[in-house]
Amino acid sequence: MSDNVETRESEPSTRDRILIAAATMVSEDPGTRLSVRAVAARAGVSTGSLRHFFPTQRALMDEVAAGITGLVANKNDIEDTTVPAEGRLLACMQQVLSATGTGEQARDTWRRTFGTYLSSELNADAIDTYNALSAAGLRHIEHWLDVLEEEGALPPGDNAQRAAYLNVVLDGLSVARALPAEVARVRSEADVLQHAISLLFRTAAPMPAGGSD
Repeated sequence: MSDNVETRESEPSTRDRILIAAATMVSEDPGTRLSVRAVAARAGVSTGSLRHFFPTQRALMDEVAAGITGLVANKNDIEDTTVPAEGRLLACMQQVLSATGTGEQARDTWRRTFGTYLSSELNADAIDTYNALSAAGLRHIEHWLDVLEEEGALPPGDNAQRAAYLNVVLDGLSVARALPAEVARVRSEADVLQHAISLLFRTAAPMPAGGSD
């Protein structure tokens, strides 16, 4: 009896099964359409059960994107105050970058990305998936910055704009990982990230005054 109870408790909930199924479908094909019927069938649940947890396709896609992003970057690391603020932000960004892999793994990642979003005509499902994943990634970075600003470690500023800036830096370094490079690349990555981060921690200079009267 106790073994059966333990087994039931260790099984994923219906909600988790839905998210796992949807995330698996996206990982297999980033341009896939997360229709209610398709995801419910993959999860082995009824469409009614799926709609109970996720009334709309957008709600499901947003939750899946947030979950995938969360696997790449742990939000809790930014809250470890035993580590200096800039070091925490660097570690979080390195976590994201490491998900790309290196060499052939990085090339495969970008081949799939380009194949889905650049080399063929985009459909609405691919656009929705990309936008959801992109927005979830930006929210993650913005959360890191919000935490540091609330601590007083990061000067006040537009964290949405700062997150977009850091995201561009990560994208560039991620692409570079797929290209032929020397062993010194990893050291160069850390230097680039540290420089990008250091700019955020500098007190912003006053904007120049307007034209003379």
